[in-house]
Amino acid sequence: MAFGIKRVELQAWKKEVSEGQMAFLTHYWLDERFPGCNTVTKAGCADIDKLVEWGKQYGLKREWIDMRDDYPHFDLFGKHELEILISEGLTDQLERFGLIKKA
Repeated sequence: MAFGIKRVELQAWKKEVSEGQMAFLTHYWLDERFPGCNTVTKAGCADIDKLVEWGKQYGLKREWIDMRDDYPHFDLFGKHELEILISEGLTDQLERFGLIKKA
């Protein structure tokens, strides 16, 4: 179950993904399969080769790409979500969802 984002944020993410840009969308998420993880970040790009190359720098594998719908993406959560968002300079998303304290 996803929550904590606005429709306009989801639409902007979809647009960026469709245009072949790397796009990131963090939202609250609850799934019994992943205890202790309350958020997920979708790192997406319609250019699969670009998405695969981006993922390699973080040890993400091509077969982990979620290909449902028209928005290919990696689902990032837990320690990897935190480390990747910090590396990508997206601390605003981490602060917004309480994963790090505001500076």
